[in-house]
Amino acid sequence: MTEGSEFRHIIMFTLPLLFGNLFQQFYNIVDSVIVGRCLGKNALAAVGATGSITYLFYTLCIGLSLGTGILIAQNFGAGNEENVKKLIANSAYVVAAFGAVMTVVSVILAPDLLRLLETQDEIFEDAVGYMRIACSGTLAVAAYNWINAVMRSLGNSVIPLVFLIIASFINIGLDLLFVIVLGMGVGGAALATVIAQGVSAAGCIIFAFARFPQFRLGSEHLRFDLKTAGNCFTKGIPIALQNALISLSMIYLQRTANTFGVTVTATYTATMRVEQLIHQPFISMSTALSTFTGQNLGAGLLDRCIRGYRRTMLAMAVFAVSMLGVFMLFSGNIVGFFVTEPEVIETGDTALKLSASFYLFLGTIYVTRGLLNGAGDVNYSMMNGIVEVIGRIGFATVLSAVPEIGCWAVWATSGLTWFITGLMSYIRYKHGRWKEHGIAGGQ
Repeated sequence: MTEGSEFRHIIMFTLPLLFGNLFQQFYNIVDSVIVGRCLGKNALAAVGATGSITYLFYTLCIGLSLGTGILIAQNFGAGNEENVKKLIANSAYVVAAFGAVMTVVSVILAPDLLRLLETQDEIFEDAVGYMRIACSGTLAVAAYNWINAVMRSLGNSVIPLVFLIIASFINIGLDLLFVIVLGMGVGGAALATVIAQGVSAAGCIIFAFARFPQFRLGSEHLRFDLKTAGNCFTKGIPIALQNALISLSMIYLQRTANTFGVTVTATYTATMRVEQLIHQPFISMSTALSTFTGQNLGAGLLDRCIRGYRRTMLAMAVFAVSMLGVFMLFSGNIVGFFVTEPEVIETGDTALKLSASFYLFLGTIYVTRGLLNGAGDVNYSMMNGIVEVIGRIGFATVLSAVPEIGCWAVWATSGLTWFITGLMSYIRYKHGRWKEHGIAGGQ
């Protein structure tokens, strides 16, 4: 990525990431469609009630993986092959240990955490069952995101996509078997996803170690190195904490939605599934720009980083405006794909239009985060997380207390939080401190 057209590198790297992310969301959506249409709005609300809290445990592991990817990309760009191999081995130890701890904690605490979210009594039992099964797969989520981050940092976003597509079809087949044929309820949908995630992670890891030279590790690479593992942890934990803070703010927003009853909880679940799809192009651009920035900053090519950022921002803006138009015309039809209840569809129609008005700011967050994370500006990650927590909790508390706003506070909160966070991100970029980071922080 250190030679040739910046935009071409970023787009060609983005496309496999985008397809992979869309497939990953595809089997999440399949869960929701099968549950919502076959089991009803209460079952869909039970699945949705667990989403933010389950993501909290997932995202801590994902953050560590992203930190590892930054280090590997910078060392790979600088040609430090031995450092790359040591980072691959030691980051695996760190992520595996952390993922195992998160699995145990999340399964044990599931009922208590769902009570804190004021989950309604009529869906509580299903929500606990779904969360415990879903969280039992946290280690598989950690493993997949680790191998994905490593492969991306080496400039390969295709191999993880192949295994994710295979896992997606496995998930769909198991969804139909467990939920419809065997009648296992929401627990069957969770089990299908866990199995699919495990298959994707295992397949990708086996293939990488068999085919890629960077994974041909000798005993000197496999030996646990406290300094290297510490670097992985130090670089990854601010991103993990950023993700955790954002997740905590989403948990508060989920709690706010729950206070308005099962219909709003079901609507929020359906709109979140749709918006997760909208996030994927932004996430893919962010990840591609992060790898691009890491390799080029590691090679000392600052001007390429800046040009890459500007071109990615332009592509993001085109997508954000296009999606606003789509939702203004078809949001009701889109929500109707998940549920059949008219009250959920009507609420979701307005909710999606409200959220779509802020997509340009959402995209700014992701693209700028990609540049800053790729540069190793991990202090920004914490700032990002803190601003989102303050925004979501503050706006949700104030707006939900206004009778004229009511349940619309849930979606207005997200939009206003994207606005202030996007503005802060762009200010951080313009300040320029990220230019001081780079390979020195990864050795």
